[in-house]
Amino acid sequence: MSQPQHPFNVVVAGGGTAGHIEPALAVAEALRDKYHADVVALGTSRGLETSLVPDRGFKLELIEPVPVPRKVNSALFKLPFRVLKSLRQTRAVLKNTNAQAVIGFGGYVSAPAYLAARSLGLPFFVHEANARAGMANKLGVKLGGVGLNAVSGSGMEGQVVGIPIRKGLGGDRDASAADRARAQWGLDKDRSTILVTGGSQGAASINKALAGALEQLLEAGFQVLHAVGKKNELPPAQPGYVPVPFIEDMQAAYTVADLIVCRSGAMTVAEVTAAGLPAIYIPLPHGNGEQALNASAVIEAGAAVELKDSDLNAQKLVDEILQILNNPTIFQQMSTAARESGVGNAAEVIADLIADTIKR
Repeated sequence: MSQPQHPFNVVVAGGGTAGHIEPALAVAEALRDKYHADVVALGTSRGLETSLVPDRGFKLELIEPVPVPRKVNSALFKLPFRVLKSLRQTRAVLKNTNAQAVIGFGGYVSAPAYLAARSLGLPFFVHEANARAGMANKLGVKLGGVGLNAVSGSGMEGQVVGIPIRKGLGGDRDASAADRARAQWGLDKDRSTILVTGGSQGAASINKALAGALEQLLEAGFQVLHAVGKKNELPPAQPGYVPVPFIEDMQAAYTVADLIVCRSGAMTVAEVTAAGLPAIYIPLPHGNGEQALNASAVIEAGAAVELKDSDLNAQKLVDEILQILNNPTIFQQMSTAARESGVGNAAEVIADLIADTIKR
């Protein structure tokens, strides 16, 4: 595909959680690296984007979030005014940045982005990472946005393109990334590493189960890198156990890990699978069940196993981990299934679609 004759301007909207921000940044990087595009991110002051976006070298423009109340209360009656204010702010960002296209990834900032793009006559794209589409993205497609799905059957119209992941997370394991991980977290090169994370906010049930399982895992000769969650109290470190609030360098963490225990957010599943990492997924028990669906394909392929949150306890966690790491045949089968799953980087595909639309 030929590139546009001149660099162009794109606004990406994906704020709140890493599951919205990371795919937005992956596409932003693909647009910048391949097309020299000027990309600005749209977010709010409440989300992780306030640190993640600047750290990745992109300008962040803030608007006010517009959460939709689930009950009839005073916030519901204020909703139209909040929408109008956020819409005005977003239109100003699109005008000031000379945006030629917009792409949203769900969450609080996406609906204003879709409405603003529609009102200004700009082409816009709607990416749904989850197995079940959210309200903001369904609205975006109904407004005329081009739907892009991670998987089929999300309930939102659009072609299936997969999930955009950060360059460098997939493919062969990078020895330098593993060395970087060992250096920053003090990990032993001769011990298998279990990576445990509940996402940016942590997961109380996973943290509790690990606390009870830790002694057995360390006695079995493993070491544990544990992302506890920024808002949670940090447990004391001990030989073989490295607790941290949050992991910024996920490439290093994925590369050094032999097994991951985590939630099954769509972005996490895509990254873990692309990294060829065997996984124990513990889907979030709330919501509409999309986390279990996110991991269903890779579990069916043999790259991961599921442990229900309601069944989670220390001994069950130990049993599942030892079943994989103490059985070389099972471990190798899971690693191979992950690498051969076909999960690729959709970021460039989406960047090409945006560039082609602007060119036309």
